[in-house]
Amino acid sequence: MSIFSEWFTEDEDDIFMGSPKSKFFDVTREASKEVVEDEIDKIIEKLAVLEMIISEDKDENFDINEFIKEYTLENSQKVKAMKKGLYVEFTGEIICRLDS
Repeated sequence: MSIFSEWFTEDEDDIFMGSPKSKFFDVTREASKEVVEDEIDKIIEKLAVLEMIISEDKDENFDINEFIKEYTLENSQKVKAMKKGLYVEFTGEIICRLDS
């Protein structure tokens, strides 16, 4: 699949007229700076914990970035679906805080 056909079909089942990624960034541009910074900090903390879990009991030569790259190549469709789901989740977290 070419880059252009992937771009064209990315949003075909999206009811919000945009990809989860584009909606996330739309919301982050409209939400208050403090809310966005707090939510991004939560995302970074979650990433840190996940990296620590993956690295547990590995030797000193373990390269987490290489591990992630290989895993992504072997599971590209699953990773793509999970990534879209996480964009939706994180967008929802920010939206829920807009009324606060």
